[in-house]
Amino acid sequence: MAERRARGPLQRVQRRSRELRAQVEALVAESAAAALGQREALWLRCTQLKKLVEENTNALHALKKADEPAPVGNYSQRKEEEEKLLLKLSQQLQKLLLVLDQDNVTKNYPGDEEHQKGPRAEEGNEEEEESEDEESEEEDTEEEEDVEKLLDNPNVRECVAVGNFDAQQEGDLTFVKGEILLIHDKKADGWWLAENSKGERGLVPRTYLAVPKEEEESHEESEEHIEVVDETADGTEIKKRTDSHWSAVRAITENDTVEVLTTTGAVPAGFRPSMLSQLLEEGEEFRASYYLQPELTPSQLAFKDLVWNSERNTIHPRPTRVSLIVTLCSCKMIPFPGTGVRVLSRHVRLCLFDGSRVLSNIHTVRATWLPKNPQTWTFSPRVMGILPSLLDGDSFVRSNSLSSDIGILFELGITYRCNLTGDRGELSCGWAFLKLFTSSGVPIPSKMYELVLSGGTPYERGIEVDPSISRRAGSGVFQQFMSLRKQPVLLVKVKSPSVHSKDILNFLPETLVGGMCYIHLLVFYRQILGDALLKDRMSMQSTDLICNPVLATFPQLLDQPDLMDALRSAWADKERTLKRIEKRDQEFLKSAFVLVYHDSVFPLLCSTFLPSYKWAEEEVELSRWKVIHDFLRRSQENDGALEYLLSSENVHRAFDISELAYDFLGEVSENNPGQ
Repeated sequence: MAERRARGPLQRVQRRSRELRAQVEALVAESAAAALGQREALWLRCTQLKKLVEENTNALHALKKADEPAPVGNYSQRKEEEEKLLLKLSQQLQKLLLVLDQDNVTKNYPGDEEHQKGPRAEEGNEEEEESEDEESEEEDTEEEEDVEKLLDNPNVRECVAVGNFDAQQEGDLTFVKGEILLIHDKKADGWWLAENSKGERGLVPRTYLAVPKEEEESHEESEEHIEVVDETADGTEIKKRTDSHWSAVRAITENDTVEVLTTTGAVPAGFRPSMLSQLLEEGEEFRASYYLQPELTPSQLAFKDLVWNSERNTIHPRPTRVSLIVTLCSCKMIPFPGTGVRVLSRHVRLCLFDGSRVLSNIHTVRATWLPKNPQTWTFSPRVMGILPSLLDGDSFVRSNSLSSDIGILFELGITYRCNLTGDRGELSCGWAFLKLFTSSGVPIPSKMYELVLSGGTPYERGIEVDPSISRRAGSGVFQQFMSLRKQPVLLVKVKSPSVHSKDILNFLPETLVGGMCYIHLLVFYRQILGDALLKDRMSMQSTDLICNPVLATFPQLLDQPDLMDALRSAWADKERTLKRIEKRDQEFLKSAFVLVYHDSVFPLLCSTFLPSYKWAEEEVELSRWKVIHDFLRRSQENDGALEYLLSSENVHRAFDISELAYDFLGEVSENNPGQ
């Protein structure tokens, strides 16, 4: 039997990391179900395991590529990924240590100071013993009680640190003895929100603070003294926090998650819940599928933006007041959330806006980024081939609104998941508004625009995305200039469409925002819609259902971009087989498009194998694309989807008349955007 190849140093560290990860996961699971009496043993195991993780981290740092017995591909990247894993394990263990500490408040461990804030010298333990002796031998004087009451006075905002404090977990603020802190929120649990001279915010223990002498002299007594129950450092007691770890899980689910994330420092103060995401979730009014339907005239007797052109045997093109191509280029200096938040998606949502109302559908473009530079987001200038349409940085914008304040609202957002709670949400990382007309009514020029992002919501003014940037800047001109360079910005290019692009855009609804990569598919839909409603209908007064699977289901693709990508791919394959004369025949192209639609996305819409679409769920996205890819391959091999539809191996949803019948009256009766 051949001798097994020896593992290299990096591979040995990786194997050890996997073993440690399994042990950490097992320990976390045991801790969640353990009784109170078992916590001490679990704490000891946690301490030992944290030491092993640190040893493996040190071993990783000492590795060099030259030490490997054989060449290793992507050595630096693998080493970096391993370092991230070990850091994550260390953070998990540190949090677990603090939780176990909190559950054992009434117990006296030898080295209690050590297991809360890490290894300490014997001098620290001696100080702790001395402070405990003093507590048992002496009682607080009336003067000390007066000072405590003054500290809790809501009018007292400036405090001085009476000892050094190292952050115990994410969201805490490190400070040194003698430092002046500005208190923003005096929480009842004894952990207050403070800000240092550098503009950094975080939670600090109340019992590390004292009132400056001048405050003592000028203020009177007020609130009752808060009871102190545990821990000493530099002779000062710390009250155990009640909002940390497992209790924080309850706090986050019961209270405003964004407020908690901001308070703990996980996200900058200018982040807010995404306004545009909330609008999308509230209903269909701001989705592209809603705006794709024809709009009725005020009399409700004819279609406003769908008129038949008998000379060309198709619908009339409809020029609009706003017809632009907007290219997202990049976002720079976007703050990166803390380690307690896992980012599932970075994206930009854009729509037409007049300062008070959203005037169009909300279009989303997903950003890409590199782990080495997470503050810079980039976009694909042109999506072709198999690239997802979500990455298409080129968007078209159409509107016939007469508003003088109309412009494009850009909202940068992240979809996140809290590591501790598993809660999902979407945050706005800043927004920008680009007005499309000057005060004299002239359209803005076609050029690149660098838009400085604002924090808060579009209805708030003067809020920075990250206020700490300005606070850290000095008063000098150079410092202010450098501060401006650090402000988050969005680079967008606005241009008028070419003559060819404008001809295509004019076949679309008067109000719509979307990706340029699938504009030709939207035009097919509108042309088929014109045929069904204006040319082939027996009577203009007829309101009967129209049997047409394309019209009945195509709008659903705009809410499921991976299916739109499937149709793009299938149509591109078909186009490659067409002759030049066939490409010039519009009737032939429409018939070919309908066949491609029936052989590609229509069966998938009715399939039980395709999971429901979920935004920013990586596992769901991958499983959906696998089903889509396998189906398209089989459909191409079998020259159509008929075999798939008739096969006993495949299960489809129960038949619904809505899959085939287009109820145009129901679709357009409530669809009057912009009026």
